[in-house]
Amino acid sequence: MSAVAAERIKLMSTRSPWWTSAVAVVIVIGMTAVVVATWDTADGPLPFAVSGYFATFGMVVVMVMAAVAVTSEYRFGTIRTTFQAVPHRTTALLAKAAVVVPLAVVVGLVAGFGAWAVAWLISPAGMSLSTDAEWRVVAGTALVWAVGAVIALAVGILVRQTAGAVTLLLVWVLLVENLIGLIPRVGADIQGWLPFVNATNFLTGGGGDAGGPPSTSAMAFGPWGSLAWFAAIAVVLMGIALAVVNRRDA
Repeated sequence: MSAVAAERIKLMSTRSPWWTSAVAVVIVIGMTAVVVATWDTADGPLPFAVSGYFATFGMVVVMVMAAVAVTSEYRFGTIRTTFQAVPHRTTALLAKAAVVVPLAVVVGLVAGFGAWAVAWLISPAGMSLSTDAEWRVVAGTALVWAVGAVIALAVGILVRQTAGAVTLLLVWVLLVENLIGLIPRVGADIQGWLPFVNATNFLTGGGGDAGGPPSTSAMAFGPWGSLAWFAAIAVVLMGIALAVVNRRDA
């Protein structure tokens, strides 16, 4: 508990978690509001899952915050002090995760419910929060962002440099997974197994009550299976990161 308290103080005493959290929320709510306000009914009914399409952009900001929570300690050399105070490195890093992940959950809930509330205020029709699929779109943002934070922590532990970790996360989430789908014949099949494609599939995939279109990728799982796969990848990456950090010098 003392390790968790120390990590909470270290994280919340800096400005970056506050402004990154605010930016993530503003991105999701703002982009949702713009789409809802400008939606042309001639294009069909407004999909309930509209906020889910922008959750990835907010998640990227939260992931940057999570990665920097680790890499900044390597940059300023405070990681050595952390490992001296908590000699068991796995415990020290899991304590950091125990602070960063709940923060991602809270920010995700604010973004998800905030986007839904704004959409409901602008266009109440079709925005009632009643079915399981609709709850998945809104509350599921918190789950996806929590798993994304774990992946970002793992990448930060492995890379250790802020620029490298942030670049890797941004390029992979926003570029690589989309480009893989363009590979002839096999691209869609490969894309269906990629982590962040599955995260989006959890929020918006399958159509139905949530109003999201069927995925264009050959998804290997349904929405909840996609979340489980996304989480499994995060656990494996974190396991690798913890194994590596216990074998190398601080």
